[in-house]
Amino acid sequence: MHLIEILLPVNDNAGRPFDAGKYAAVRQHLTERFGGLTAFTRSPAQGTTRDGGKTVHDDIVVFEVMTEKLDVSWWRSYRPQLEREFRQDAIVARASAMTLL
Repeated sequence: MHLIEILLPVNDNAGRPFDAGKYAAVRQHLTERFGGLTAFTRSPAQGTTRDGGKTVHDDIVVFEVMTEKLDVSWWRSYRPQLEREFRQDAIVARASAMTLL
């Protein structure tokens, strides 16, 4: 079993919040493909990165899906779609092997 986490920004690069419809579309797409999704949207997490010598802070929401088989090529093609949709240089999508208890 694999857990895939997608870290999505709350705001665009100008600080404007994204419309809720963007997240709803991602939720629907992933739920249809994987049969379910968990979204952590109530209290955005805070991400910090270094970019060109300066520290950048982002508020993010986390979407998670679980799947038996990890289709790396599908995720590598889906991630750039999210980057375009959310106008980001990079969106983190990461997978971890897991055991259901």
